[in-house]
Amino acid sequence: MQLILYETFRCNNKLMIESSNKIMLNELLKLDNLDNVKIRFNLMFRGNWNPVDFFKDADFEALLEGQYWNYQRNKSYKEGQITLGFIRLSDPDHWLLFHIGRVTKDLNKLSGVGYEYEILDEYERFFGRLIIRYKNKHQNMLRKAHSVIDKCEILQILPDTFDNELFPGYDKVNLSWNELSRVINKESWKTALQNQKGVYLITDISNGKMYVGSAYGENMILGRWKSYIKTGNGGNVELKKLSSYYIKRNFKYSILDIFKSTIDDKVILERESWWKVVLQTREFGYNQN
Repeated sequence: MQLILYETFRCNNKLMIESSNKIMLNELLKLDNLDNVKIRFNLMFRGNWNPVDFFKDADFEALLEGQYWNYQRNKSYKEGQITLGFIRLSDPDHWLLFHIGRVTKDLNKLSGVGYEYEILDEYERFFGRLIIRYKNKHQNMLRKAHSVIDKCEILQILPDTFDNELFPGYDKVNLSWNELSRVINKESWKTALQNQKGVYLITDISNGKMYVGSAYGENMILGRWKSYIKTGNGGNVELKKLSSYYIKRNFKYSILDIFKSTIDDKVILERESWWKVVLQTREFGYNQN
């Protein structure tokens, strides 16, 4: 399925809509003198290979630190150069624009942040909204714009800042502790989880052990999962033996069964027990009873 981008523009005081099958990046940005522009495709920040996490957490300090970083041997930029910063999304060829700036001072520093810069205000409205497709075939992720910009295809301009954390459906929930802590207060997640009783699964990805639990009290699944974010262990006996640090690094949360809020709690407990038998979480997991 080919994505068609719809862009709006104002003509004679009328809002017009124009469509195209393919629009390249500089058709939108209209940057002059591409020899003075560099694009950084950021793959990792502070050891994290999922850089979009920093954007979701609004950790723009980390993003800009990575954007203006010099490595051991080579400088990234020169004074006066314009820099474009992208972070990779879940599709390895899809990139989200988070920054366009100009280098104002070279700090002559390697193995660290090497520059002072200014943000180019005229492009700020695209930060966190502009998604491009670019297939990188080189190890070097810092590229001269004239060599790659014609290969950067605009996929989408989002109506608001990027957020891929809309509730995906009960059968598609599979979250790390950090992901759960981030989405638990999102409106779409709150709406979906606070009105459903259910049976859930916690998986320890370091050893394969599992824990089956049920939710039927106040706020149902939402309330139960909030307790895991607050305490790490949710009050469970076996999980209390594990450190909060360990849980945050190794636990993933998913949903096995959901039920309407009007279903008798006994049904939930019966399903919880059934899943414990099927998955053998009493014998080989974290369930004690």
